[in-house]
Parts: sequence; C-alpha cells; structure tokens
Amino acid sequence: MPYRIIILFQIMCLMGCRGKNIPDVSNIKVDLQVQRFENDFFAIDTIHLDSSMLVLQKKYPYFTQDFIFNILALPSQPDSVFVIKKNVAAFIASYNGVKYSSDSILKDVIPIVSEVKEGLQFLKFYFPEYKAPSKWITFIGPINSYANILTTDALAVGLQLYLGKDYSLYQTTAFQEMYPSYISRRFSKDYIAVNCMKTIADDMFPDKTAGRPMIEQMVQAGKKMYLLDQLLPEMADTLKIGYTQKQLDGCIENERVIWSFFARNELLFSTDPSITRDYMNEAPNTQVFGNDSPGFIGQFIGWQIVKKWVSKNNNKTLAEIMNTNPATIFTESKYKP
Repeated sequence: MPYRIIILFQIMCLMGCRGKNIPDVSNIKVDLQVQRFENDFFAIDTIHLDSSMLVLQKKYPYFTQDFIFNILALPSQPDSVFVIKKNVAAFIASYNGVKYSSDSILKDVIPIVSEVKEGLQFLKFYFPEYKAPSKWITFIGPINSYANILTTDALAVGLQLYLGKDYSLYQTTAFQEMYPSYISRRFSKDYIAVNCMKTIADDMFPDKTAGRPMIEQMVQAGKKMYLLDQLLPEMADTLKIGYTQKQLDGCIENERVIWSFFARNELLFSTDPSITRDYMNEAPNTQVFGNDSPGFIGQFIGWQIVKKWVSKNNNKTLAEIMNTNPATIFTESKYKP
C-alpha cells in the first residue's frame, strides 16, 4: 500500500474513532432566537425616556424588568420612577465606551451562537425533559454585575465581561480589585459558550456538597466537568476547566503527585472550610504546588475520578451519572493514578 494511502487511512481511522462516541445531534431541532438588547437599550432617547422605555418593554417584555431591577439593581417602589429614569440615563452615558468596544469586539456573534446551539442540541439529546431556553439575549450591565443569567425563557450574556483580557477597563485598579488577572484573563468571547452551558448545568444540578467532605466536593465539581465534556465535546479542555494550557498540562503530568498529596495529608475527608477553600476555590495558584499550578485544583482530580468511574460503568446514562452520589462515585472508582 503506498505511503500516502496508509497515512490517509490512519487519519480516517482516527477521525472515525474520535467521532464514534459522540452522538449525531445534527437533526435535533433547537430554536434559539438571538436578541441584542444592548443595541436597543443604548439607542434609547434619554430626552423622551418614558416613551422609549415603553417601546423597549414591548420588545423585551420579560428581560427589561430583569435588566432594570436585577442587573442595574434599581428600586422597584412606585415612587422610584424618577430615580429609575435618572439612573438609566446616567448608565447609558457612562457605559457608552463599553458599548462602543463591544460593537467592535463582539460584532459577529454567529460563531458563538452556533456553539451554544450545538450545546443545546446535546442537552436535548441527553435530557429531553429539560426545558431549554428559547432566546439568547446579549446586554451590557455594570462591571460588577452578571456575565451570564438564566431567565424564564432566555440565556442572557453580559458582554461587559467578555471584551478580552487586555481590554483597558480590565487593567484599572478598581476592576482588578474585583476581578484579579487570574480571573479576568478569561473575560474573552471564547468563554461565552462554555459559560452559557455552565449556567444551565448549575440550574439542572445545583451543588449541594457545601460542608461535605472535600472529596465529595471534588467529585461533584468533576461531575460538572464531565457533563461539559458531553455537552461541548469539541471544545478545548482549557476553556471548560478555565486553566491555561500550561496549567492543565502540569496537572496531567503530575496527577499522581497531586493525588498523593491529598491522600498523604489526610485532606480528602476534611470538612474544615479553612482547608477546603485552598483547593476548591478560584485562586491565582495552589500554593503547595507552586506558582505555575492553577487554583481550584480539586476540580481537576474530581474530573479524573468521575472519568475513571464512568469507564467502569459505561452502561449508565448521563442523567444517572449526574444523579449518582459523589461518595459512591469515589468509592466505586477505586481511583489511584
């Protein structure tokens, strides 16, 4: 067999092996209406605010209320109309620069919407009973507000927190106090789709392991990572877990070292928040593993435990996996890297 044909055959085999475990969801219909709320909001005539807000309310009957009272956090009392008008006008004036930047950086959202729609197709495949959102709404809110919200019928995305890690506003002292660079480096449009699916995952399977032994918290975080693997099978692991490539590679190479540290120091069954927070929270790094390590390293180990358990229980549905007690997964996995 000629050399080129052998290479082509190997590539085709690899592609087939890679795809055979990924369900074909191309025929699953997902209707997702895209609405750019920020365009209409920033086009408001602040001189004739009453009539402009009525038009906005008519076009976005539910989200306008969410935006005014939950995102802008303005008072809802009947006598607060003047305060609302004043604050809406002030917000538009002060955030026009952010709107201008988002117009340039996030002008084309079609690739992002395609990723979200595919995630919803997989969601519908695995969880047909779940009522998925029918709208994808973008907005610009305060910098200390939400990046992602799940409303009654929509996934809402706050573009003010997706303008790229080098965006000038993100470099200010006030912003860095809220969102240090190890967090704001992920404020990129590359993270929008995965954060949308994380928001849905949190709605479907809220974490109830607070106060439980750390190993259960780790496995619960690992279950969420495994769920993202299934909903976004083509997405880079670095985007799903939030580590840099170097951090993820380091965790993979040192998986045994990380696990040995937890086991040797009898940390797995600790319920002390002062201990668990060092491994289960966002941080610039995990101090005991050095400056190059990621924070929230517990989710990486939990992810590996879940994958090990699933490999032994490959007859389980995704719903059954997600509903299995974390302690059970840990015990039955017999995880030992």
